[in-house]
Amino acid sequence: MGKVIAIDGPSGAGKSTVSKLIAERLGFEFLDTGALYRAAALHLKRMNMREESPDADISRALHGVVINFKNGRVFLNDEDVSDAIRTTEAGHYASVFSAKKAVRDFLLQTQRDAAVHNDIVAEGRDMTTVVFPDAWKKFFLDASEQGRAKRRYLQLKEKGMKITMEEASADVRERDKRDSSRDIAPLKKADDAVCIDTTDLSLNEVIEEVLKAVNKTQ
Repeated sequence: MGKVIAIDGPSGAGKSTVSKLIAERLGFEFLDTGALYRAAALHLKRMNMREESPDADISRALHGVVINFKNGRVFLNDEDVSDAIRTTEAGHYASVFSAKKAVRDFLLQTQRDAAVHNDIVAEGRDMTTVVFPDAWKKFFLDASEQGRAKRRYLQLKEKGMKITMEEASADVRERDKRDSSRDIAPLKKADDAVCIDTTDLSLNEVIEEVLKAVNKTQ
């Protein structure tokens, strides 16, 4: 089993970007769990699954599905869905279906397998509490709702997607409510995780804070 740096936090706190760069700096593999959930949600939407669909139907719909990474791209049953999973709609359904036990069970072993032969940086909503409760290092990145909405807005605008600040704010609030109130693996800070508020920090400052904590007790 390799070393695991697990990073949790709400939508828009900067987890993905920070995690990717931390992995690069340390020579670790980056596990983009958000992409896994988005790809699974895309498949379920295509299979006409809905939020109210029972777990038994969702499990059947996911049976035999293969989601993996190749050269930085995300593949769903050998189809490159890297761009398709980055839309606002895909993010919405990823949040919706991630509350389903059938989906979390389907992806749990896939996530854990990533650390069998590699040192990894894993980011998500329950990396420190459920997927890797014994992770080598644990972090919780947080930020104000306004700061997270602004990040989300700029991120989607850079990709050429049409969105307003009001829509970005509503999306963040909706995800926060769903992620924190779901019965299965709700978003919460692990007791032994280092909490970093990224609201007023630059990207480099956040990275330095994480690396400082990593190196402190090696």
